[in-house]
Order: sequence, then structure tokens, then C-alpha cells
Amino acid sequence: MTTLRLEEVLTETIGALSLSSDDALTKAAALGMPDRGDVIDWLERTRRLVLLERDRSALRSEVPALSQRMLQLLERVALPDGVEAEAVLTRFLPRLPEIRMLLAGDVEAAFEGDPAAKSYAEILVAYPSIMAIATYRIAHELHLAGVPVLPRIMSEHAHDRTGIDIHPGATIGRRFFIDHGTGVVIGETCEIGDHVRLYQGVTLGALSPRHSEQLRGVKRHPTIEDDVTIYAGSTILGGDTVIGRGSVIGGNVWVMASIPPDSRVVAEPPRQLVRQRGSRAVNPLQLTWDI
Repeated sequence: MTTLRLEEVLTETIGALSLSSDDALTKAAALGMPDRGDVIDWLERTRRLVLLERDRSALRSEVPALSQRMLQLLERVALPDGVEAEAVLTRFLPRLPEIRMLLAGDVEAAFEGDPAAKSYAEILVAYPSIMAIATYRIAHELHLAGVPVLPRIMSEHAHDRTGIDIHPGATIGRRFFIDHGTGVVIGETCEIGDHVRLYQGVTLGALSPRHSEQLRGVKRHPTIEDDVTIYAGSTILGGDTVIGRGSVIGGNVWVMASIPPDSRVVAEPPRQLVRQRGSRAVNPLQLTWDI
């Protein structure tokens, strides 16, 4: 390719890329795309402040610094009409003590619910569920304030780090515990009560019909009432599905209808076949459990 031809190709390419259009990428740029690293840095510092920082002098310097950083992040996104950055900040800051109280209850629930836990400190610094829940509780407050994009960046960062996917729009009550956690999915319109415990691989999801874009803003995910335990691998779907208070959902259960309070739901136990070496005999064993 000659130098002249290369210059022509470069000019054509730049011109084509710079043409205005109405596609999804152009619309995304119009809404603002803050630097992901800046958002994560702010999140990490805020999470540390809420979970660990108690020194008054350190708080006097860190809270204003994080407030200023939040204002800068809010300037990079298109806030809804009538929502101002300073109003978001003045709403968010007074919620930090409440977030701390909720997270203290979550740590206590983890200690009470996991016999492998040796101390509150171990849970606080080592359990991926606490990182995911703390991120959710911070992002949820920004979501309630109408902030776009930033809460999702935060939740996806926690998802990437922990394997736990909690949409910031979900509503989660007090003393929430996720044991192990990998593969847990909690959808946007899910409602979870107090004293709920989930194990790994649990999905609280939505049914996905055709033209699902028509369901934006509609409750699509289940309601989990107080004192419910959901064991590993279970899937609960649908906005009309309610798991009643005090129920236990066994492992690998598929639920798309409401469950009355104080119920026990288990999958049909599999039949285990055991063959002894050198023998043609097959011994069927019925696996049973009690939950």
C-alpha cells in the first residue's frame, strides 16, 4: 500500500468513526461514562471507612475527601432531571452510620450461621460475602437516589471479585448471610426480608419472555420473607413468587410458584447405584436427608 493510499484510508476511517449516529454506543456516551478505576477506588475507600475506620481525626479528613470525589464522579454521569449532585451527596452521607449498623448485623449473622467462623475479624476481612453485601448496601443508597451507572459499576466490581451478583436495586433486610457465595444471583426487583440465609449457586431471578424490555420497572424477581434458608443450587424465579416466612428450600430445587410460610421444599432424592468390583450385583440405595 502506497503512502498516499494509506493516508486516504486513514482519513476515510476517521471520518466514518466520527460520523454522528443514533446507535446504542452514541446513546451510552451521552449518558456519561465515568472512569471505572475512579469509581472502584472511591468504593474501596468508602467500604473501608464504613467497615473499619473509627479514628475521629482520620474520619475528619477522609469523609470530606470522599465527598469531594463523589461530587466529581456525579459530574461525569447524566443525573435524572431534577436531581442535583449536592442533593445526592447530602442524602447519602447521613446514611453511612445506618449502612455501618446493617453491616454489623450482617457480620453477626455470618458468625452465628457459620460454625467455621472463628471471629468477627475473620469474617470482616476474609469472607467474600461481606465484601459483596457491603458493596451492595453502598450502591443501593446511590441507586435509591437516582444515580445512574455508578451503582452498577460497583456491583459488577464485587461480582468480579467474589462471584456474587447482587443488583443494587434489590431490597435486602437485616442480618443477611451468604455462605460460600460463588454463583449467587440476586435480581433487580428481588425483595429479601430479615434473617435470610443463602448458600452458593442460588439464583433469585426473573422469567425471561420475549420482548422483555417491556418489563423494565415491573417486579420480575421473587420475594423472600423473613427467616428463610435457601440451600445450594436452588433457583427461584418470577415476580409473583413468594417464599413464605420461616421456610427452608433444599438444594437444587426449581421454584416458580409461591411457597406457604414454614414450608420445607426438597427435590426428589436421586437413586444411587453402587457396584462392587468383580461383582455383577447392583445395590440401589435411596438417598434421604432431613433439613
